[in-house]
Amino acid sequence: MGAGHEHGVTAGADRRWLTAALVLIVAFMAAEVVLGVLAGSLALLSDAAHMLTDAASIALALIAMRLAARPPRGGFTYGFRRAEILSAQANGLTLLLLAVWLGYESVRRLVNPPEVTGGLVLGTALAGVVVNIAATWLLSRANRTSLNVRGAYQHILNDLFAFIGTAVAGLVIVLTGYARADAIATLVVVVLMARAGIGLLRDSGRVFLEAAPAGLDTTALGHRLAGLDGVDEVHDLHVWTITSGEPALSAHVLVRPGHDCHGVRRDMERTLRDGYHIEHTTLQVDHADDLARTEAEPYCEQSHGPVHRNVTAPDRTG
Repeated sequence: MGAGHEHGVTAGADRRWLTAALVLIVAFMAAEVVLGVLAGSLALLSDAAHMLTDAASIALALIAMRLAARPPRGGFTYGFRRAEILSAQANGLTLLLLAVWLGYESVRRLVNPPEVTGGLVLGTALAGVVVNIAATWLLSRANRTSLNVRGAYQHILNDLFAFIGTAVAGLVIVLTGYARADAIATLVVVVLMARAGIGLLRDSGRVFLEAAPAGLDTTALGHRLAGLDGVDEVHDLHVWTITSGEPALSAHVLVRPGHDCHGVRRDMERTLRDGYHIEHTTLQVDHADDLARTEAEPYCEQSHGPVHRNVTAPDRTG
């Protein structure tokens, strides 16, 4: 038994905005690689590498949208809605690997700074600021419930800050000739990349480990469900995320003698929907008097997790 289900990882996400942002980013990234090589600027190349991960995350999000739209079939009872989580992990890992490489190169250039064309760095970085503002606006028009779309949006914001730092480095080089400013700006980009990569790996890892949605207190949730009128006990309570923005819950519920199982189930579904935004529920509801139980012999021999009991219920052990 369960509430109405609303499947679809990226329902409402607009592919047009994502595609437009992708084209804009790829075009500027290609130009930035050429200019970075001509200027001898690692900061520009690191910005281009970061934009590559942005482009990859958007492309993977578009692919995941198409996969998620496929109906469940065969052994894939949830369809392919977790495809976006796989791509989010790949994107996070790529960010971290690039951060390690760019960190090494920036430290090496701090020790032995090469000659950098500051004017070219400054001009390219200022153009990058404009491009990233435009790409950020495009992605802001899409539905960011998808982990990939949200991650790409954050990446582009990080790129915006990185380009600002690169522009400052270019200006410093033009005014003072301090070439190490380029490597210092790169280290700023490295920190932003590592932070974004760790965040994506953490969030996608929680989904794969079927952890409860971040910020949800499952103990408090169990106590609230057990405290509803007519409920005797709640156990085997599991809360996880099928994919971004789609939490799910299952539980075994015991109802006091004389109470309506279906009414209790409807109250629980309403509580979960209105109080926790959980609409995908599977509740096994039984009458407590139909199952003999003692403290030494629980209803479920292999119950997982804590048991939540209604403290106002009469003593049922004796």
